[in-house]
Amino acid sequence: MTPFPFASADGAVHRATLPRAADVVVIGGGIAGINAAWHLVGQGLRVVLCEKGRVAAEQSGRNWGWVRIQGRDPAEIPLMSEAKRLWADWSARLGPDLGYRVGGVTYLAGCQAEVAEFEQWLTHARAHDLDSRMMTRAELDAHLPAATGTWAGAMITPSDARAEPFNAVPMMARAAVSAGVMIREHCAVRGLDIQAGRVVGVVTEAGRIRAESVVLAGGVWSSLLVRQHGVRLPQLGVRLSVAATQPIPDFLHGAAADPDFAIRRRADGGYTLTSSSAQRMMVGPDAFRHLRAFLPLWRSAWHSTSLRPAAPKGYPDAWSTPRHWALDAPSPFEAMRVLNPQPDLQELETARAAFGRAFPSLGPPALRLTWGGMVDTTPDVVPVLDHIPQLPGLVLGTGLSGHGFGIGPAIGRVLAALATGANPGHDLHRFRFSRFADGTPMRPGPAL
Repeated sequence: MTPFPFASADGAVHRATLPRAADVVVIGGGIAGINAAWHLVGQGLRVVLCEKGRVAAEQSGRNWGWVRIQGRDPAEIPLMSEAKRLWADWSARLGPDLGYRVGGVTYLAGCQAEVAEFEQWLTHARAHDLDSRMMTRAELDAHLPAATGTWAGAMITPSDARAEPFNAVPMMARAAVSAGVMIREHCAVRGLDIQAGRVVGVVTEAGRIRAESVVLAGGVWSSLLVRQHGVRLPQLGVRLSVAATQPIPDFLHGAAADPDFAIRRRADGGYTLTSSSAQRMMVGPDAFRHLRAFLPLWRSAWHSTSLRPAAPKGYPDAWSTPRHWALDAPSPFEAMRVLNPQPDLQELETARAAFGRAFPSLGPPALRLTWGGMVDTTPDVVPVLDHIPQLPGLVLGTGLSGHGFGIGPAIGRVLAALATGANPGHDLHRFRFSRFADGTPMRPGPAL
């Protein structure tokens, strides 16, 4: 089987010499961090981006590759509209290897209750003048002629798109370097440099960097870093398992999901295949620490979430992972350069079998590559995009909850605005950090 390209920190290519000072330091080489750095350097600022392992080696390179507005939390819709425009800009700038293609996203309902959920979400789509709509039976049969046609209904957003995670973020990173961003892979930020109660830079394994502002876009590691400085961020990691099939006929140009599987056409002639209803949470200290905040989400998702009693050694919420460490000594971020969870092959086999039942003329597809990824999830399944009052000088962008690849370009642009004091251009009330402590009920976004 083909080896996964981001299994380790080997092959790092960005080795910028770190300056003693910059205008902004970005922590994390995923899609949000890279795009934040891109927009900041575009304003003439000196920008350093530190990545503990490799650019895109964690969830930004492991996701499904969907660029969708369909099914989003209503508060995310304006951000995702911007993100789709930014994806088109990136595609024009970087070319076809980015893999950006408009092919639509289709949700397939297994029962009338799911049809009703789709129709409810369409009220938000109409409020934003989106092209999302329910499909007629004839349209669905024509859209998926190879299928058995047993679904109760379907919703489609024709303008939604796809891209290639293995390619897209590394390509964006190279463009950012060409524009002047200093990227250093294999360089963990051990903690924040705090003086007189304000963040004035970062402490990396290669030394200190002073900065007017710091952007933390560390994915599933973000909670661990801010906890080192006394901040409680309710965020947990959930593992998803994904596969790439061998090449099969191009029966669907975009992406689709039904209750049992999700697929996305790939540029290599196959499909990305995953379970749409299976995820595993690895229980650690934070799962108990944030139990109350996550209860509404667990009640709604218990049927699709399995528990593992302990995370493997070195994971952010493993029982043995330190919560505090000296900044002049190696940190947990150096101990685990790349979080590379093993996929659940049984989950993937179940998804493969479900695909074969839905498309009997194609049958269960052969797999050429499998991998796992850890999704940074918040109790309401929407991100945090905000300053942290306890740590002035820090901007936090995390908790993208499995939705980050598509919306990442807009998240990066918003984080850049927050870091410079500019107007973010969107209502960020739903994404404020204080919602976890001000009594706001945790209302999970749409489970679509």
